[in-house]
Amino acid sequence: MSTPPPSQPPSGGFGAPQDPPSGGFGGPPPMPPAPPAPPAPPAMPSKPPQPPAQPPTAPAAPAAAPAGQPTAPAGQPAYGYPQEAYGYPQQQPVTTPMYAAQGQTPAGTGTGSGGNDVRTQLMIVGAALLAIVLIVGGGFWYVSGDEEGGDQQPVADGSASPGGGDKGQPGGGGSEKVPAKTKAKTLVNVPMPVSDEIVDIHGSWLTDTTYVKSDMGKVVGYSLTDGAKKWETPLNANVCAASRHASDNKTAILFDAALPTAEKKYQPCNQVGVIDLISGKLLWSATAKSQTGGDKPVTFGEVTVSGQTVAAGGTGGGAAWNLTDGKPLWAPKTDAENCEDLGYAGGPALAVIRRCGQSSGYTLYAQALDPVTGAQKSSYKLSPGLEFAQIVSTKPLIVAANVNRTAKNATGVSDLFVLDDAGQLKSRIGLTSGNYDPECGATEVEDCTHMVVGNGKLYLPTEEHQGTAEVGRTNELLSFDLETGKLTADRADAGERFKIYPMRMDGSNLIAYKVPPHDGGGQVVSIDGKTMKETVLMQNPATKESQRAETQYVPDSAEYRYGNGKLFIARTSVSSKSSVATDPDYSFVSFTTG
Repeated sequence: MSTPPPSQPPSGGFGAPQDPPSGGFGGPPPMPPAPPAPPAPPAMPSKPPQPPAQPPTAPAAPAAAPAGQPTAPAGQPAYGYPQEAYGYPQQQPVTTPMYAAQGQTPAGTGTGSGGNDVRTQLMIVGAALLAIVLIVGGGFWYVSGDEEGGDQQPVADGSASPGGGDKGQPGGGGSEKVPAKTKAKTLVNVPMPVSDEIVDIHGSWLTDTTYVKSDMGKVVGYSLTDGAKKWETPLNANVCAASRHASDNKTAILFDAALPTAEKKYQPCNQVGVIDLISGKLLWSATAKSQTGGDKPVTFGEVTVSGQTVAAGGTGGGAAWNLTDGKPLWAPKTDAENCEDLGYAGGPALAVIRRCGQSSGYTLYAQALDPVTGAQKSSYKLSPGLEFAQIVSTKPLIVAANVNRTAKNATGVSDLFVLDDAGQLKSRIGLTSGNYDPECGATEVEDCTHMVVGNGKLYLPTEEHQGTAEVGRTNELLSFDLETGKLTADRADAGERFKIYPMRMDGSNLIAYKVPPHDGGGQVVSIDGKTMKETVLMQNPATKESQRAETQYVPDSAEYRYGNGKLFIARTSVSSKSSVATDPDYSFVSFTTG
């Protein structure tokens, strides 16, 4: 068993940049009748007043933290960010009057060459004023009425962090480009099917040409050009789980043995299949037999894809197949310690949470596996007393657990264990000393959201909290260093009355979604991985119909997919419609900037 490193406090200070100065600039001084001396430079404006509401401070740290878990220094803010709040200065875009001084002649100025010199100097002063205003406003994006809806909806300001690329080149490390117009419109909204029972429809995938979504008894592909249905693949059963990963435009799903009947409403989830995301063809389907004997197919809880391997697992057992042809590859072996594979996580590597022992004293292991053979490559013994754990990332291998049931705010995770390639503990990130908002399920292994890994860091949001606005709440995006387990100085603000959640990495940039207030549309932003500067990629409509359609989804459970100017927000289950609801319910909604 690896020994956790000694407890260390988070690094002090976020190094947050100072708020940009604001306020009016004084006009140039009166010019003497003689050839004027060079005008004095404009005075720098004073710093804006701080918002009245400061984030609350965290409660005092407990007397003793779990071994290896960093402890918060006294006075650390509850939301994991500096005490000094980031303001949202009410600056306005530069308007025509800013240039008026260039054509004015101050009183007492003569007409000949001296007047020309004065005008030249005033032009210099005006240019200096403009340059300062542009520098001051450089950390904020403003929305013009022509492109983003003007004053008809609130717009979330960007991060106060300076620097970064030009507006059209977010971060310099991603492939997502800023569209010519970031103002979005609806692509297609698909009504939720009618059902008297709760039916799982997990599964959303986005390719270069097609958005693919699980539906009741089928999987459907939609064109990214006009949102029209491209293909539909009936399954004669309902989808019960789906891989969040794809490989070679193929992905894996789990579906029931049959459609529900009056005699058998709940069918076993024991079928594994692979869908071609371009053609919609079900390439193959299979079942697996239990390693402990018996002829009944194993019932699975989740499925994942890593390279050319499909791995399905659950409390009933596990198995793996070749992605292309469905050939069986391996199955977990039973042993005298009653070990079982609870589930697998895929993507760039394959990992498993393996549980051994009896219910009175389980032992959990996080193991990296060879995806082709299933052979163990490394193994780490997790803290005692755990019954379940989740895998946030497979490369690097990061495990989430609710140690001693100390997770705050019903997030399901109190600690993150960052492992190296040899299965040794690199760092342990404790999430109980701040109000962070990751989300992990109870039993499934690959069921954590709101956490994205990249740039040697783990990005996650804070819990929403009151901002400076009287109505509405907000939050921030922060990050932890994977080498040290300490909180970094990174910070991206959602903006007043918006809430921000990370979706995925785009090279060294982070793609995030901003949940809108009741009178605005959501946003997709690209966040520079070095400066945390935000660039708006998409601004959704603020019309009543669009806003209500967009906000009927809960970030903790909905599927968010963004790529190349297209955003899809989808449900993961279908249920009967409320008898009092008047707005239409959608299986998914989508937006496009094209």
